[in-house]
Amino acid sequence: MEIRPIRTEADYDAAIAEIERLWGAEPGTDDGDKLDILATLVERYENERWPIDTSRVDPIDMLNYLIDEGGHTQVELAELLGSRSRASEILNRRRALTVDMIFRISEAWKVPAELLIRPYRLKAA
Repeated sequence: MEIRPIRTEADYDAAIAEIERLWGAEPGTDDGDKLDILATLVERYENERWPIDTSRVDPIDMLNYLIDEGGHTQVELAELLGSRSRASEILNRRRALTVDMIFRISEAWKVPAELLIRPYRLKAA
């Protein structure tokens, strides 16, 4: 595959297929470099084509997504927040995230802090 900008769905599909073929290539090799470039192009296309409206992202829904789909666990969250009960309170909307918590999650899980700082409703005690 020749590397070029992704402008259409067909270009996108071809790039995804090539990424799948190259997956696991050693960094620093020709295939590894090609994989890196294609991944960057695909990310740019996806961000332009399907932008995430961060003003509508609920922080707790984001945490649940990161746990369910992002390869993280509630145990990891508990370790970041200091206890299992605190993680449970956060996920059950009984305790609000603090700036310190947001910072730790953002750094450890490589998620933009802006996705976790939005106001959200807590459940009544």
